[in-house]
Amino acid sequence: MRFVGKAGLITAAASGMGRAGAMRIAAEGGKVAVVDRDAAAAEAVVAEITKAGGTAIAIAADLRDLDVAAGIVAQTVDTFGQLDFAWNHLGHPGPSKVEGMDEDLFQLSFDINVRSVIATTQAALPEMRNAGGGALLYTSSSAGLIGSRYSPSYSLMKHGIVGWTKALALKYAAENIRANVVCPGSIDTPMFTAFGARPDQDPRTPEEIRATTTAGIPMRRLGQPEEVGAAAAFLLSGDASFITGAVLPIDGGFVAQ
Repeated sequence: MRFVGKAGLITAAASGMGRAGAMRIAAEGGKVAVVDRDAAAAEAVVAEITKAGGTAIAIAADLRDLDVAAGIVAQTVDTFGQLDFAWNHLGHPGPSKVEGMDEDLFQLSFDINVRSVIATTQAALPEMRNAGGGALLYTSSSAGLIGSRYSPSYSLMKHGIVGWTKALALKYAAENIRANVVCPGSIDTPMFTAFGARPDQDPRTPEEIRATTTAGIPMRRLGQPEEVGAAAAFLLSGDASFITGAVLPIDGGFVAQ
């Protein structure tokens, strides 16, 4: 029970990897704010956690609004009285084109992938400092370690998240505030489907994309959300108390090739 007496928030926690992390941390005694723009889905996750004997709240939030992004920290602290961990998991695939890029879509992706992360972190740091420390976790991607031909803008932003995390790790290490980043590869979630649904860039069917992707992974399968959730729970827990600035690929060996 690594999270007894701990409380925190997870963004994009109503499905996929974020949901898996919320379920795992709550099962280990943590109090979790399940943050998502889909209010009904967030409430459903909270209901699952509560039924299993855990403690959670749902926060419906569109984190493109920076005041809202900062406000999720205040809501978490108002409810639980503390903030020990925060996992900024929210992401958006962004535009696939470089030439003729949809500027509005790029801005939307930037607001979600970068600006919301900054705003949430700015709000979280004073709360963690007051508590004597805490754990920040960010979600980058294998596309944050190598290039993605399917979305260069996504690679741009996710490479930035890796650099951001390393810088925070150094800046706040003396205050016992840790910062780490997970870099999922091809995980069996709706985001995987979103990346494949780019007929202007890739004429293959979703089934063909899935088969080709799987064949290129050394472990010859897609990852499962629970595998990312387990890694996130480790990095946010006291078991990782001497780990900061870590960049963890969760990709079946893909970027090791």
